[in-house]
Amino acid sequence: MAMTPRKLSANEVAALVGGLMDTTSFGQSADGVEVRPYTFGSNDLSLMGDYHALRMINERFCRIARSVFLPMLRIQPRISAFPAEMRSFDDYRNSQDNFVSLTNTRIEELRGSHLIVIPPPFISLLTDAYYGGAIRYVKNGRNEFTATEQRVIEIVTDRLNSALQLAWRDLMQLTFTVQTREENMQFAAFVDGDDMIVNCSFMVQLPDAEPASFDILYPLQTLKPISSQLRSRTQSDSLEDDASWRERLERAVMSIPLEVRTRLCEPEIPLKKLASLKEGDIVPAKVTDVVQVLIDGKIFFEAVPGELGGKSALSISKRVRG
Repeated sequence: MAMTPRKLSANEVAALVGGLMDTTSFGQSADGVEVRPYTFGSNDLSLMGDYHALRMINERFCRIARSVFLPMLRIQPRISAFPAEMRSFDDYRNSQDNFVSLTNTRIEELRGSHLIVIPPPFISLLTDAYYGGAIRYVKNGRNEFTATEQRVIEIVTDRLNSALQLAWRDLMQLTFTVQTREENMQFAAFVDGDDMIVNCSFMVQLPDAEPASFDILYPLQTLKPISSQLRSRTQSDSLEDDASWRERLERAVMSIPLEVRTRLCEPEIPLKKLASLKEGDIVPAKVTDVVQVLIDGKIFFEAVPGELGGKSALSISKRVRG
């Protein structure tokens, strides 16, 4: 899919013009080469490292979020995550149209928020498909969403937040609370224009249509308290519970055949008498009212012998093991 060229922000234009007009020397080294002073750690772009944990969260979110669009599209589309990108909010805002779906969500544990940005064509496609239409883009020149589209936005963003909460839970438990929903990028009360944000973009594959996309924006200040965790490559021991796998495993275990034996008595006789036994001899044995039930040679139950339907039977009276 061709990338849409973005406009330069006012700060970028000023910096470009200032760079062309600036003739100030940065200083010279011993061999006369111009040098620029630099303080390590002053570059905000390197604070989050390579976003390894955030990439894992986004990939997990892609798998979970497939079911979010199932009620609308009647299929579970494939969702892909682009590498997280750090940029200023003004830069991002200038690259987007003014008319767009914005959902500002509070993250209680991080004392911050995140912004879900969904383009209007994708909202129209979801709404049309939700009410029985084909999966296709609907051309319109409107500058506001209908009441039906607003309801679809509410459903989708609430479910995306739920999927996001599941994706983050291996790193830490987060609580998401929707604060505001806007339709104009210029009126988004998210962060200041000069503040840095982490832009996570996702692409949704659609049948017989161009892929759709949506963005989730995190302010850099919100993620800074957990920057060390986001740089970590260690994965959590918490795993998603697969109910179907557990059921199959349980059925397989429960179908294993086991040999059950009973121990009626244990008579004791001297070896001399055992060696002289012949046909017709009688070995005295005492049968108690309670017998032992053995599974794999180990005693598990005590039972009372009896008869049921003309066949010998045991009535379990006590569990010995487990």
